[in-house]
Amino acid sequence: MRLNALSVVSKLTIALLLLASALGGAAFAGEIYKWTDADGNVQYGDRPSASDDAERLQIASRPTDPNRIQAQTVALQEQQAAARDAKSKEPEGPTPEELRAEANERASKCSMYRERLERFIQSRLLYREDAKGERVYLDEAETLAAREKVQQQVEEFCN
Repeated sequence: MRLNALSVVSKLTIALLLLASALGGAAFAGEIYKWTDADGNVQYGDRPSASDDAERLQIASRPTDPNRIQAQTVALQEQQAAARDAKSKEPEGPTPEELRAEANERASKCSMYRERLERFIQSRLLYREDAKGERVYLDEAETLAAREKVQQQVEEFCN
């Protein structure tokens, strides 16, 4: 019986030593040092550097809470689903009122540019007003360029 009691005590002692060494190793593994090397780069390591400017960082860690992670994942998925639903409910493209307003604007510009083109074709001389409000008549190249520009505007807004 004495041998049995000794074996229980030795087993208990060994278990306590193992537990103490495991806890001591975990505490040592948590040491992180920070220093700046000769090139000015910040370095991190689990052992202090040879330089005097190494500082021990206090890093607190805790185990991950799986329930919190699951709740965050569910919340993110719900948020993404709500965003998809909201996006699918948004109207695709312009509304009918916007389309009508755009069509009216294009028709107005088309009419204006057609009238201007007709005037440019019928007029022998075209002119523009300078800063003083005086007429400056266009030469043949400027007249052709002005007619071509108005023709392009007619094609843009009337087609």
